[in-house]
Amino acid sequence: MGRGTGRLRATLPVLAMLLAASSHPSPAAAYDPGRVTLIEENDAFASRDDRHYTQGLRLSYLSGAVSPGGFWDSPFDWLAGPLPVFAGNADSRKRKIEWIILGQSLFTPARLEPANPDPRDRPYAGWLYTGASLLQDQGGHSLERLELLLGVVGPSALGKQTQNDFHQIIEVGQSHGWGHQLQDEPGLVLSYERDWRFELPLAFGVAVDAVPELGASLGNVLTYGEAGGILRIGQNLGADYGPTHIRPSQSGGGWFDADRMDSPIGWYAFVGAQGRAVGRNIFLDGNSWQQSRSVDKKPLVGDLVWGAALFWSDRLRVDFTVTDRSKEFYGQKFPDRFGMITLSIAFW
Repeated sequence: MGRGTGRLRATLPVLAMLLAASSHPSPAAAYDPGRVTLIEENDAFASRDDRHYTQGLRLSYLSGAVSPGGFWDSPFDWLAGPLPVFAGNADSRKRKIEWIILGQSLFTPARLEPANPDPRDRPYAGWLYTGASLLQDQGGHSLERLELLLGVVGPSALGKQTQNDFHQIIEVGQSHGWGHQLQDEPGLVLSYERDWRFELPLAFGVAVDAVPELGASLGNVLTYGEAGGILRIGQNLGADYGPTHIRPSQSGGGWFDADRMDSPIGWYAFVGAQGRAVGRNIFLDGNSWQQSRSVDKKPLVGDLVWGAALFWSDRLRVDFTVTDRSKEFYGQKFPDRFGMITLSIAFW
């Protein structure tokens, strides 16, 4: 226990350094300047409901390949010393860094009209964050991802303003219960995930693959272990490991490598599932050290996902995903469904 805790404490300063240095470009930027990705998850994309996990937004930048032996390569090597991560054959691996520039997630009860929401329903909550991920691909067959998210839960996350201002624009009724949202609390989530990819070629450049995944997250916002995977059919599957979603959810890790494309156009359809054993979810459990609203969470949660992705070389990518999520707390009447649209654009 003490040795593992020491390793975790040693890891956090390195990732904090990455966050502080996020304004500096990757040394590989002159040759592979990377890509910007905008993710929007919303229940309005896949259902008529406006409840529970109602909206998520994330803007990120994926760097070009990190130069071996360079400054941005050192965090990977530093962590590989005391921890069983980022090992493998140096000749076949490729490393990148993803900066999560800004993310925001909103949670509400099922009924938005009451000024005093039902205490048995999910509390109002907002989560505003930034972060960074270290990603290592090993020959197109496996992907490791170590991610640190830092932010705030509560009124400072601007959930009330985001939702009600948008509702005013689209002329939809206001949410009146934000006065009972979770209190301000700094948030941290440290996550590690590992994906494996197994491909079977078919014909005319089309293939199928399976991408199983294992991972865990630790923090006062989210703590859980997860296992899942996706099945895909399409062309140029080696360019990534599946679509990226907003945590907690099925994740492709944010990775994309146009060097693994055999033709200018890539596409795939996919279906997948993920199960999570949840130790903590602040959006259900309530604040860590302040009194707040809360509900009794279910310890096991599952997602079913399906969708499609289309990408043109390394320049442009569009994804659409539907997620069906099982009930997350006792007393929840219905499971939830939400959709996701992702747009990635490379720097020219």
